[in-house]
Amino acid sequence: QVHLVESGGGLVQAGGSLRLSCAASGRTSSNYAMAWFRQAPGKEREFVAAISWSGSRTNYADSVKGRFTISRDNAKNTVYLQMNALKPEDTAVYYCAADWNSGYPSSSRTRYTYWGQGTQVTVSS
Repeated sequence: QVHLVESGGGLVQAGGSLRLSCAASGRTSSNYAMAWFRQAPGKEREFVAAISWSGSRTNYADSVKGRFTISRDNAKNTVYLQMNALKPEDTAVYYCAADWNSGYPSSSRTRYTYWGQGTQVTVSS
């Protein structure tokens, strides 16, 4: 079993920045891809960014390319999401996820085996 805990969410003005963290604990010996998804009120959960086990491959949703950066520190079993130039439409609950079956940074929600509880990000205009 793997436990994921997100942190770093909060309230920020448009144009500002936030850095989310997701720490994994439990059975973390596998080579697993990690991702961030988000869900706004009344909307489906959508892909934001993903990173391979080695960190050499990343994948981003078009809506965040050039503004968000995903990274990971395997020694700390932690993945990060640096969010810059935030917009009100980025407001959502952000979830981290782990794909225990593959190190490939997929954008498909169904690939991900484990999920965190989520952290709220609110961007005011």
